[in-house]
Amino acid sequence: MLQVNQIGFAYTQEKSTLSNISFQVEQGQHVAIIGESGCGKSTLLHLLFGNLDANEGEIYWNNTKVLGPAFNLIPGLDDVKLLTQEFDLMPFTSVEENVKKHLSRMYPEKNDAICKDLLHTVDLSALAATKVKFLSGGQKQRVALAQALAKKPKLLLLDEPFSHIDQYKKNKLRRDLFAYLKKEKITCLFATHDVKDMLSFSDQTLVMDKGRLIDYRSPEALYEQPKSLKVASLFEETNLIPGRLMGGNSTENYVVYPHEIKLNASDNNLEAKVKNLYFLADRYLIELELQNLRVFAYHNKPISVGKKIALNFSVENWEKRKITPIQK
Repeated sequence: MLQVNQIGFAYTQEKSTLSNISFQVEQGQHVAIIGESGCGKSTLLHLLFGNLDANEGEIYWNNTKVLGPAFNLIPGLDDVKLLTQEFDLMPFTSVEENVKKHLSRMYPEKNDAICKDLLHTVDLSALAATKVKFLSGGQKQRVALAQALAKKPKLLLLDEPFSHIDQYKKNKLRRDLFAYLKKEKITCLFATHDVKDMLSFSDQTLVMDKGRLIDYRSPEALYEQPKSLKVASLFEETNLIPGRLMGGNSTENYVVYPHEIKLNASDNNLEAKVKNLYFLADRYLIELELQNLRVFAYHNKPISVGKKIALNFSVENWEKRKITPIQK
């Protein structure tokens, strides 16, 4: 459905924004785009939509070449929708009217049904008659999501779609939105900083770093077999443990997540000193000093700062976690 071939783009001649980006997305797939701020996530979405002209490479959507403003007075394709972080809403009309904005007036009953379904999906049914100017930022973002889906695009591009939404609303909205997209077989690419978006709702994850594509696999594969410490650190606090601490080759280094470190271990002679601890509701993140290394582990109870504690590592397949030499 979507084919991206060696795309390159620069806002200025002095610095490239995107370099040699290639990937493809199948019909109905959900793809998360992750990476540090400024890595080019938003720029990539605008290129896919046709808001920008690529300096190099080609983009095809359903065998149609995507062209930018140098070729099209009005950017974008009819069955592709881009939702940016700047909402294109009509503040002095109701939520319902905003969702129906681009629908034909010839089918009022059909439009009512579409609007009702979408407002239920984004949990705004109770505010259907409320003018947009009275809504919060998070509510406006949900209106914009419903508006983007009103004409049922085949490809939906989302730039930080939950950035303004309160945490207690975000979890349900994510489940409902991505379930709706799967039901309607809508292909979706979404840029995000939230690892929960990517882990639970993407089929594939596109990892970017300084304008380059550095990995493109399923979230499970990225997590279990990261190619670099940078990729692993996108998920949570990450430890890079030298092989010598586990009786292995000193030139080998392994990615170990905090939950894979067992504290108060009786079967190991490794000892670390507690430097700090952080309350995480259902557990604590314990910061340790292990032979001049800073190491993070989870524990179900607080441990006094300064205490020395035995630990062990419990990674099922060490070979998948090997990174040699150290990649930062």
